[in-house]
Amino acid sequence: MADPRLFRLRVTFRETGRLAMLSHLELARALERAVRRAQLPFAVSQGFSPHMRIAFGAALPVGVGGTAEIFDLFLTDYVPALRALAALQEASPADLYPTEARYIEARDAAASVALPVSTYEVVLSEAPGAIVVPEAITVVRKKKEKTLVPADFLVGPVSLDGATVRFSLEAKPTGSLRADAFARELIRETVAAGHATEMLRPITFLRIDQRAAEGI
Repeated sequence: MADPRLFRLRVTFRETGRLAMLSHLELARALERAVRRAQLPFAVSQGFSPHMRIAFGAALPVGVGGTAEIFDLFLTDYVPALRALAALQEASPADLYPTEARYIEARDAAASVALPVSTYEVVLSEAPGAIVVPEAITVVRKKKEKTLVPADFLVGPVSLDGATVRFSLEAKPTGSLRADAFARELIRETVAAGHATEMLRPITFLRIDQRAAEGI
């Protein structure tokens, strides 16, 4: 249960460049170090292993960057959001840069589930004549194969503008489809259909937006 005595600051940041190669655990450690350098009055958990009260949004696959990532930081004292943002910006590298900060209510949904619909932008090495969306994708989870149907997770159409592909995926309580797995199979199907050469590959891969599901 959220502690009503704490102030919950939701921070939006970008993860780009070389830092897109960080694992989720490495990203968490880097953000915690930035908070400490910013000298914000962060709350600490109780128990035998106290740690910073910070909650992260949905993890990105390694190699996929983001321009609208979020984390929630719990503070013991109120600091104006703009002042907290400026302190975090001063303490953060350019490729892990905070762009917005605002306070939210204690009862608001956790950062990891508040915005289940993610929009991705992939810039390809060449402009394909068309793209082919796979009907099914086989993934391996916990050493077991599972077949996923992309149509169950896609929100809206997959668009192609020159060499740029955009698509939105919804993470559901029953499961999710990784953006990198979908993009990999989309490229494979597109090449197999003869719409691009075998050299087709992603040049940049970003999550450019996160939002709530329709009807929420």
